[in-house]
Amino acid sequence: MSKKKLTIGRTDRADFPKLEIEGLDIKIDTGAYTSSIHCKDIQEDNGVLLATLLDEAHEQYHGKQMRFEEYEITSVRSSNGKSELRYEVQANIRLFNKLWKISLTLSNREEMRYPVLIGRKFLSSKFIVDPELQDVSYLQGLHEN
Repeated sequence: MSKKKLTIGRTDRADFPKLEIEGLDIKIDTGAYTSSIHCKDIQEDNGVLLATLLDEAHEQYHGKQMRFEEYEITSVRSSNGKSELRYEVQANIRLFNKLWKISLTLSNREEMRYPVLIGRKFLSSKFIVDPELQDVSYLQGLHEN
């Protein structure tokens, strides 16, 4: 018997407790396989990965320095078909008042409107995407408090 999937919209807001970030705007992207968080100044320093979060809509996080002691390098194919190597980190995400593990690649996409893209690798087996909806998880949390 399959588990009931939650319905999520095309955008939402999520918490990332391991990253000490709350209410970050996310875009659901069924065209993307991996999930990513938009950063700049991504560099390794003595076995520690450093990156600066880009998110002008959230002043408290725009420019936030993030540190990762565990990370991998993975190949990601973009929508234009080109592959590039990116750093991938493990985090957790809170949606619908539940915590899930999530893999995030770090990418510098300063022109993007949403600081986080959520791809199929995370969405599969958990969610059904309804593109007519927005902020379903976030609004549900407001009504539960």
